[in-house]
Amino acid sequence: MSVALLLSGVSLLVWVGLIAGHGRFWSAGPVLTPEPAAPMPPAGSAWPLVSVVVPARDEADSIEAALGSLLRQDYPGPMRVVLVDDDSADGTGALARALPDPQGRLRVIAARARPPGWSGKLWAVSQGVAEARRLAPGEAESFVLLCDADIVHEPAHLTTLVAKALRDRLDQVSEMVELRCESAPERALVPAFVFFFQLLYPFHRVNDPRSRVAAAAGGTILVRRAALERIGGIESLKGALIDDVTLATRLKRFGPVWLGHSMLARSIRPYPRPVDIWRMVARTAYVQLRFSPLLLAGTVLGMGLVWMVPLGCLLFAHGWARGLGAAAWVLSTGSFLPTLRRFRLSPAWALLLPAIALFYTLATLGSAFDHHRGRGVVWKNRAYRGEGDASAA
Repeated sequence: MSVALLLSGVSLLVWVGLIAGHGRFWSAGPVLTPEPAAPMPPAGSAWPLVSVVVPARDEADSIEAALGSLLRQDYPGPMRVVLVDDDSADGTGALARALPDPQGRLRVIAARARPPGWSGKLWAVSQGVAEARRLAPGEAESFVLLCDADIVHEPAHLTTLVAKALRDRLDQVSEMVELRCESAPERALVPAFVFFFQLLYPFHRVNDPRSRVAAAAGGTILVRRAALERIGGIESLKGALIDDVTLATRLKRFGPVWLGHSMLARSIRPYPRPVDIWRMVARTAYVQLRFSPLLLAGTVLGMGLVWMVPLGCLLFAHGWARGLGAAAWVLSTGSFLPTLRRFRLSPAWALLLPAIALFYTLATLGSAFDHHRGRGVVWKNRAYRGEGDASAA
């Protein structure tokens, strides 16, 4: 048996297994659909308090749009927004304080100095959650919405999130918000980022209480306050570098969680150059692999088997090896089409998927290289060398 025939056969078997038995990672759903206008309170009860916590570090370009969209929410219950200015040098806090707030929903606080052992974002989040608790200490039924400072929300978004949590009795509702996809690098690489995330964490498995798979998308995470306190609060996550997945993993040990795609929130953070997306991936790729050279080697070999072998056999092999490679290539390419439709892009982008996979593989190698040369995880001009995300991986 030739090497090409063996590789093409194994690749095809892997793809058949992924398509048929890996949580429908390739599908366009699940999607959180908007609630109708002015819905009635769930089960005849009052709408619970929601505290929105937004950590922000040097977000002057997006903070006005993001906070403004939160202050315009048509949520029928009580809500407040706590913006934690995490030592910004670009006037983020001043811009937030100057926003019109006729209903008195916004509170802006400055983050204190970060103690050892905390990641910067989680330290800011913890102070926002503590401030929300201080403002409403006796609220038994309440939620905390953790969201990034570059997300713009439609007015019905918060109502839709809370209604989903109450209706299905969920401890967490998280969404993969619509990512910006305007520049050529964004159109080429951003949809694949979502696709690979779903491959790592199939949303249908995340939403299945019988499955151990847990994940969240950090842009929007609604958490039941009692569930957050049950796991020890934000402090229990303080060293995590992939904080959203770590949070979901802890929460799912005690109650159901949900993850899907959003129709009511979008990111306005631009990634105009390939290097911007490279940095986003390299920031935590090696953390995801638990800083393990063996897992890194396995990942590189796996990416080659899944993405490079089918195309290589289709182009250069003969006979059965070419046929099996062609079948694997059709499955791999077809699996990407629902994601492209969600981003309203041409199916032709799927033809570049092997090259895109190579880009992400090289970014993962770059993440490992940064770690082993002592640079660690770098984000917002901070460097971390934490070991705290093994549980998430």
